[in-house]
Amino acid sequence: MTHRLAQPAGDRGRSYTGRMSAQRPGPAGSRRPVLVVDAANVIGSVPDGWWRDRAGAVSRLRDSLGPIADSGLPGVPGPVEVVLVVEGAARRVDSVPGVSVVAAPRSGDGDDAIVQVVADRRDEHVYVVTADRKLRDRVGALGAAVLGPKTLLGATGTRNRS
Repeated sequence: MTHRLAQPAGDRGRSYTGRMSAQRPGPAGSRRPVLVVDAANVIGSVPDGWWRDRAGAVSRLRDSLGPIADSGLPGVPGPVEVVLVVEGAARRVDSVPGVSVVAAPRSGDGDDAIVQVVADRRDEHVYVVTADRKLRDRVGALGAAVLGPKTLLGATGTRNRS
């Protein structure tokens, strides 16, 4: 199921209210890191025709993130909680085991949705995957670390796919 930040009239999705899933303890009782992925920015970094089917491109990205929930990324050891933030036509993409999907309330509000997820997780180790400079500054001010799309795409094996 896709978590929604706001619930427009007639929307059957759940409203996002902060915590997305129960935290499972890691080593020494610590929480696992949270990896927040800016779906629009990441798919836009690979010129593979994503613009012809945005929801399909986001679904492929979501599916490639499953293994990262267990293994992590370079510099971010697994397991990690993966949160994929979607907007626009990709709002219909659902969560799958290992990847929670959060839908921005309206097209173009993806950055605000990401900032809200980070703000709600201030007491956790949060990493945001984006190349958007303004968004990097906003989430950095909240204490999140930022990774570029190439780090994520390299780990999923989709960096040079076209």
